[in-house]
Amino acid sequence: MTLAPGIRLGPYEILSSLGAGGMGEVYRARDTRLGRDVAVKVLPAEFSADAERLRRFEQESRAAGALNHPNILTIFDVGEHDRSPYVVSELLEGETLRQRLAGSALPQRKAIDYGLQTAKGLAAAHEMGIVHRDLKPENLFLTRDGRVKILDFGLAKLAAPRLGQATETNAPTTPVFTEAGRILGTTGYMSPEQVRGQTADHRSDIFSFGSVLYEMLTGERAFSRDTGVETMSAILKEDPPFLSSSPAVLPPGVDRVVRRCLEKNREERFQSASDLAFALESLSGFSTPSGAVRPISQPGRLRLGRWLSAAAVLAAAAAVAYILGTRAQRSTPPTYRQLTFRRGTILTARFARDGDTVVYGAAWDGGPFQIFTTRPESPESSPLQAPSADLLSISPSGELAVSLSRRFVFAWMNGGTLARLPLAGGSPREVLEQVQEADWSPDGTALAVIRRVGGRHHLEFPIGKVLYETAGWMSHPRVSPDGSRVAFLDHPIYGDDRGSVVVADRQGVKRTLTAEWASAQGLAWSPDGREIWFTSSEKGMNASLRAVTLDGRLRAIETGAGRLTLLDISRQGRVLLSRDQSRVGILGRGPADSAERDLSWLDSSGSSDISADGRWILFTESGEGGGPRYGCYLRKTDGSPPVRLGDGQCTTLSPDGKWALAIVFSNPDELRLLPTGAGEARTVSRGPIARFQWASWLPGGQGLLITANEAGKSLRIYAHDLKSGAFRPVTPEGIGYLLPPTPDGRFVPSTDPEGRAMLYSLDGASGPAPIQGLEPGDVPLRWSRDGRFLFVRRRGALPVRVERLDLTTKRSEPWRDIAPEDRAGILGISAVSFSEDGKAYTYTYHRLLSELYLVEGLK
Repeated sequence: MTLAPGIRLGPYEILSSLGAGGMGEVYRARDTRLGRDVAVKVLPAEFSADAERLRRFEQESRAAGALNHPNILTIFDVGEHDRSPYVVSELLEGETLRQRLAGSALPQRKAIDYGLQTAKGLAAAHEMGIVHRDLKPENLFLTRDGRVKILDFGLAKLAAPRLGQATETNAPTTPVFTEAGRILGTTGYMSPEQVRGQTADHRSDIFSFGSVLYEMLTGERAFSRDTGVETMSAILKEDPPFLSSSPAVLPPGVDRVVRRCLEKNREERFQSASDLAFALESLSGFSTPSGAVRPISQPGRLRLGRWLSAAAVLAAAAAVAYILGTRAQRSTPPTYRQLTFRRGTILTARFARDGDTVVYGAAWDGGPFQIFTTRPESPESSPLQAPSADLLSISPSGELAVSLSRRFVFAWMNGGTLARLPLAGGSPREVLEQVQEADWSPDGTALAVIRRVGGRHHLEFPIGKVLYETAGWMSHPRVSPDGSRVAFLDHPIYGDDRGSVVVADRQGVKRTLTAEWASAQGLAWSPDGREIWFTSSEKGMNASLRAVTLDGRLRAIETGAGRLTLLDISRQGRVLLSRDQSRVGILGRGPADSAERDLSWLDSSGSSDISADGRWILFTESGEGGGPRYGCYLRKTDGSPPVRLGDGQCTTLSPDGKWALAIVFSNPDELRLLPTGAGEARTVSRGPIARFQWASWLPGGQGLLITANEAGKSLRIYAHDLKSGAFRPVTPEGIGYLLPPTPDGRFVPSTDPEGRAMLYSLDGASGPAPIQGLEPGDVPLRWSRDGRFLFVRRRGALPVRVERLDLTTKRSEPWRDIAPEDRAGILGISAVSFSEDGKAYTYTYHRLLSELYLVEGLK
């Protein structure tokens, strides 16, 4: 069936033909409801003759439409027109992998890059229980910006004819079937189980992927014979030639990955696309001649250099061997000795020079941080005779770097005044303010520090020399044993602990050594300086101990139930680990409540917003329960079960309560409008934005205020028009915000570089003006409905004092003190939200309970 321009399929108006193939014709069309161009694939009418097959097709297509991944074609809709089913998807510009190949191999860098992107897309689909069944070069689309899109999820089942309609062919795009059973797939790319007519699971896609990767690397099909029968026989009985024997002289490590994909027995293949992507990622970590590393398709990934030297080829082979099974074996299990027994928080612990004395900082039983010493042979800890402080580092001579008045600023981010203190105790000597963490150089002459300057986080070594800066934040700086580098964790989202392991040399050349973990906390160098050990989690709070080399080879060391945080490694190889119980929860009151109730849901519930009438809260699940992309939820304040709106970190509700804003962590991340009732999610145009950090609504709901940064620039506030998609800067660089604008929509509050609360004009008609009546460190929370009052959080320890500031008289009056009844392990309180009348409220608390362990025998 050919459709002429102007014909409508429901709300979709046909504009032009884009081409035709074995699965139907594709058209450019206009979605008249949303005003966007889409692609419409119309399938032959005979595909709908079998009602059961059509039902399965619609079910799978809608399931594929629920997928949200940068490497999977986005499905918008499915329908039927004149008995012909059709699929509506995003409109892509570029070419298929088949067109790109054109009978020749791709450069190694491109082949591995495309393979890695494809594996990540498959992993996302498999996690949702969706199997492709017909992966081939025709179903991989290469966009003009170098992104791979997997096409046609769900179509393989529809293409299967009824039993008895068997055909055999070696055509590149034609499905093959047998009379003994239905075979889903394409000759040359099917798995052995598909050839036999058996059920195809996610490992069948991995076999097909191996065939495609082989072809990208060699320009030849892995299984190609004169007839379809001979091709299927080769799939069942033969192996393709080794890649190492091809004219391209490919690394043996690449060959090993491909061959593991092409194992005849599915039990011997990679058992998940995530494992496959991990192995491929190890092949993409080659340094350029300058020592810098170029990013691949996601932040934190490493990319092949333009030219591969012989040494790089050997490095690739060694890296894959490292990943695929050459992990060091232990003759005896490691031993754990518990060193602390009180209830509270430990952030830092270090070995003294003798390798036996342990120094740590702790806040026990809700009290302030204090520094203690202990030894393995004693269960007792002795407090250091010094003012309240937390430990940061110990120099070889025994001098401590400490943090005075250490407090959590936002989520995991903290700060205090850096000071130097003798291990024997005494009075500290202040060095530098607004320092989050610090580490001594091996000779004890200099400090590496992480601190916030203006709107960016700085890594400085020595103090004053900036090696790296980011609009996100950093943590856990550790100087290498030879003093030539600083390793640290780079966190792209302000306050969120997802991040990557990074190393920078003293000239400021930075290398990102690992992928971006869902959670990353704790880091130390191995005694010989060859590895960086760290603790991280792939999807939540259960962190494991891992190691990575400077060339990106990654290995697992120790996995345990719960959260482990690496604190230090001695010169003798002994390890300090904390076993942490981290809990992020929500407390609050609804309009009719007389006391606070717990509104938490899973293991890491963070309040984002409360409706104007106080009846609903918007919150984010960011731990194990929320998954690696987090979950956005809506819940009544009466404690009714919540509703999951979708993936992402929630920010705010629209003024009419019909939409929730959420930042979805993908590549790149996206800002989405999630309907709180019936409706479809919408993606906000990103314009010049490199990374979103927060967003709120303008009064009336026609626009947004967005805290974000452009590539290589600091955070700032933008006004965004939802209709035109335009972005307009509101504040200078370095000025972000977490508070909605004034009720009249004229100003947005933020803080200037000196920490003063200011009002910035949205229309640019006036310069910033201070909010009269606020003191330094006060945090504005919410405006009253009439704009006369401002709820303000006063700076200080628990409980948090909230006052109501009369903007006319500039006088404040106490409103409420808020804090959990049990304050042990409470790092801080954040995200305090109020209804417009101030009667309903919620806040987020972060509790971290730690036990310190000395571990021996880890390798």
